Amino acid sequence: MKYLYLPLLALATFAGCEKPTQKAVDIVDLEAISLLGDSLFTPEHNTDTTSRLFINMRNAERRLRQHPSEENFVWFGRRLAYLGRYREAIDTYEHGLQQYPGSYRLHRHKGHRYITLRQFDKAIADFQQAAGLMPRDTIETEPDGIPNKENRPLSSTQFNVWYHLGLAHYLKGDFEEARNAYEQCMKVSVNDDLLCATADWLYMTLRRLGSEQQAIDVLDTIHDDMNIIENDAYFKRLMMYKGALDPDSLLSVSPDDPDPDLAIATQGYGVGNWYLCNGDTTQAVEVFRKVVEGRHWAAFGYIAAEAELARLW
Repeated sequence: MKYLYLPLLALATFAGCEKPTQKAVDIVDLEAISLLGDSLFTPEHNTDTTSRLFINMRNAERRLRQHPSEENFVWFGRRLAYLGRYREAIDTYEHGLQQYPGSYRLHRHKGHRYITLRQFDKAIADFQQAAGLMPRDTIETEPDGIPNKENRPLSSTQFNVWYHLGLAHYLKGDFEEARNAYEQCMKVSVNDDLLCATADWLYMTLRRLGSEQQAIDVLDTIHDDMNIIENDAYFKRLMMYKGALDPDSLLSVSPDDPDPDLAIATQGYGVGNWYLCNGDTTQAVEVFRKVVEGRHWAAFGYIAAEAELARLW
């Protein structure tokens, strides 16, 4: 087991008037245990990316020290998570909830990171709290921490709560509850990117429930001329389900792809699940193994591939 020295922030001081302090302590950089029993360590980035993410995190920390608002707790947690410091992000959200116990935004982000750490029951509890607290009659655009190619936020808090709640149930294998959440999510999937993301998981959920016709009906919402800005991998998976793309084409990632490993994690899970739903367990396992050989263990496709292998083995 490898060890790393990371700063552990004295977050409790944000709630008071004293100037926060930072303590250097020895901690293991083990973030989680995979569903297959493997140790998952803080992800590594290239030097330039790490430097940029670290500066962003420090700026968010400074803003939180100066003004411990709900928004600043959210952003400090998000910036920690982008560095792969997921446990510290959860600690940040928990401290924020001590000050803002009715914050559906803090519950939404905390639940997301519990999914990352494979703690699905805790994630579900947070998303259910968020769903009960958030406004239902409005759609609240959620700012992007990592902007898309058009630098235009596409998702909302309402979308992210239902989407991730569905995902947590799906990863547990509770497909009926996942279906309920994704059907709610479809109501707030107000652009083509969100529609593709929700339709993909809803389609897979319905296939796992044996609801073949309803799964086909979901695919009827997907068409060739959709305006996809950031969810190209989900769009390709859906086109594969429709028969417009060959499964192998999704596993052949272009060398020009900015992150081929991440593309394999996302597209690969859809391919493996397609094989599984169509009765080819051997091919499904082969694809799932390929996914978990990658480095992006926080990607949803990676976690889903783990869950499938854990069930199959």
